[in-house]
Amino acid sequence: MAFGNFVVQRDLNFQVNRNDIFIIMGGSGCGKSTVMRAMNGLQAPAKGRLWLEGQSLWEITDSAREDLMRSTGVVFQSGGLWSSMTLAENIGLPLGEYTELNAKEISEIARLKLALVGLAGFEDFYPSEISGGMQRRAGVARALALDPEILFFDEPSAGLDPISSERLDELILELRDSLGATIVVVTHELASIFTIANNCVFLDAQSRTQIATGNPNWLRDHSEHPTVREFLNRGHVNAEEGQTADEEG
Repeated sequence: MAFGNFVVQRDLNFQVNRNDIFIIMGGSGCGKSTVMRAMNGLQAPAKGRLWLEGQSLWEITDSAREDLMRSTGVVFQSGGLWSSMTLAENIGLPLGEYTELNAKEISEIARLKLALVGLAGFEDFYPSEISGGMQRRAGVARALALDPEILFFDEPSAGLDPISSERLDELILELRDSLGATIVVVTHELASIFTIANNCVFLDAQSRTQIATGNPNWLRDHSEHPTVREFLNRGHVNAEEGQTADEEG
């Protein structure tokens, strides 16, 4: 991934498996969101291939890529809702664009999607009338509008209080378990990483490449890279013995 001659990340090689909750993690400025943009069809890599369901995402036609990306949904940091639309109208927008459903059917689906994320009864509310955590849930409902198989979350807990963050983590787990969705999350929130993730890639800002992949709980204690262990232990690592401060105590 690059912007002109500036390389953000190079030599990436990782796999997201079906039904994973996969975390893209690393320190600030390492390129997490940029890598996700390549995965969700928003920005082509400068070099290399990205495979989705057996197709090279950036080597197919624009129309074929658009069709393929309809099996995905994106939840943006702030929820990304249209402020002039009600929650139901926000969710109905992609349904009106990409399906042949009538207004009554769209309204019913919007109601069901909001209920799925715990917002039953909020169909006629505007984004400004609900809390930040509820806006994030409404963003999830909109991402679910077209019943995607893959969901992308970009810093879902950013700006949320601990209780709202915990509820969002619970929702992500529920979506994976009840819908069978594959979920890719960009985050540096350790509480969320250890609560929801079963797989991850660690991007290093200094070397501009990945330095670890696998289960974050295992990497926290056993990664061969001190940078990864320090990140996952909030910096409390004995460099010689690879132990956390808590373990030493």
